[in-house]
Amino acid sequence: MSFSVAGKSVIVTGGANGVGLAIGRHLIDQGARVMFADMDDSGLCKELQEDSESNENIRYFAGDLREKLNIANLLSATIDAFDGVDVLVNAARQMASSDPLDPEGDLVGDLLAQNLMPALRLSQLIAKRMIKQGKDQEGGCKGSIINLSSIAARRSHPELLGYSVSCAALDQMTRSMAVALAPQGIRMNSVAFGSVMSASLQHALKESRAVRQDIEDHTPIGRIGSAGEVAEAVQYLASEASSFVTGQILTIDGGRTLLDPVSAPAH
Repeated sequence: MSFSVAGKSVIVTGGANGVGLAIGRHLIDQGARVMFADMDDSGLCKELQEDSESNENIRYFAGDLREKLNIANLLSATIDAFDGVDVLVNAARQMASSDPLDPEGDLVGDLLAQNLMPALRLSQLIAKRMIKQGKDQEGGCKGSIINLSSIAARRSHPELLGYSVSCAALDQMTRSMAVALAPQGIRMNSVAFGSVMSASLQHALKESRAVRQDIEDHTPIGRIGSAGEVAEAVQYLASEASSFVTGQILTIDGGRTLLDPVSAPAH
């Protein structure tokens, strides 16, 4: 079975930097057509404006996907550019420390609004579009939706209460919607990662030299993973090679979740 994504039309949220940007660029290199979406207009322009002018397979959309109108506009822009959507990668997410005992500072509501709800609403809208496309395609719809989650969903780190809850909710959304969408030929899976060079981890490493050593000490493989390794997992889930895979949480963490320490940061 081929891992090919050539010719597929893909939306990648959180595409202005870090893992989201790496995923989009990797899929472009593999022959896909990618709409990069992010609320960071300047970041999108900096990374993609020049490339988009010379490559019709690269497009970008700036907007806050917590707003329903921007979700609808993103879909419209993608259809205008590529005539449809085959793959959605919900890579936008925010990581923040919080006070688990402070009702005003636990950030649970804020991070659910940032990490869960845009992914849910966008997935619902894109799934409807995929179903519509499937009615005109031989063999029906063949859509794939991929969420980026974190090992924080399964670890108990008090200072990451809000982030952990939002990631756990995203994983459960993945399972529930996978069952609901399976009869339509649409698959939904998550990639849960830790120990990967994300934008938040890059910031943490700049803040403290001890963070790298701490992560390596708590990772059986003994290193930090690359964003490219996440991108390759996303390619697998986007391709027909994973045609019998749905509702799964694929963990990419160098073995971090095989160890027990609660004190280890869940980057």
